[in-house]
Amino acid sequence: MKKFKKILISAGPTREKIDPVRFISNRSSGKMGYALAEKAVDFAENVVLVSGPVNLEVPSGVQCINIESAAEMAAAMFHESHDADLIIMCAAVADYRPKFVHDTKMKKSDGDLTIVLERTTDILKTLGENKKAGQILAGFAAETNDILENAQSKLERKNLDFIIANDVSSSSQGGFAKDVNAVTIIDRSGHREVFDLCSKKELAGKILKYIAVY
Repeated sequence: MKKFKKILISAGPTREKIDPVRFISNRSSGKMGYALAEKAVDFAENVVLVSGPVNLEVPSGVQCINIESAAEMAAAMFHESHDADLIIMCAAVADYRPKFVHDTKMKKSDGDLTIVLERTTDILKTLGENKKAGQILAGFAAETNDILENAQSKLERKNLDFIIANDVSSSSQGGFAKDVNAVTIIDRSGHREVFDLCSKKELAGKILKYIAVY
């Protein structure tokens, strides 16, 4: 089984500010990413976790970099990726952010409100475009429909070695904020490995072992 020098993992949501008290975010709890970081200590000399805002304890032996926005996550991931031989992008990063951020709290008024959004940096795609020789890049695909087809497309578009697909449309399959999860791993050759519902900590060990012996 392969031993890595450095495993870099992202986890949790990002928050994109609207004004000093409001933001756009998502339902990610960070539990899967933190479980991966905890188990990664057994697979690497150095484990770095880039984490969005969560209510979780940093696993022992893991260096944690706390961020809030997608831009901050991008900067941390790009900085830490240069010497990582395994990168797992597990965070739920905002695809869009408000184009204009108000300096003071917005006051409500009569009528509707329109917030103009702009694209954030596609971190996973950028990592794939700049992937170094020997570096392994894995991503997660949290999907609500056409799970495996969408995951396969993401793997190809972003130059990944592995994509970990999970169905977040059904609470019975785990997903956001749950302690359990069920996933399918797809590799570059198109091979699919199914991991049935189990605890996220157990699943994290299975994912890392699968990648390490592949």
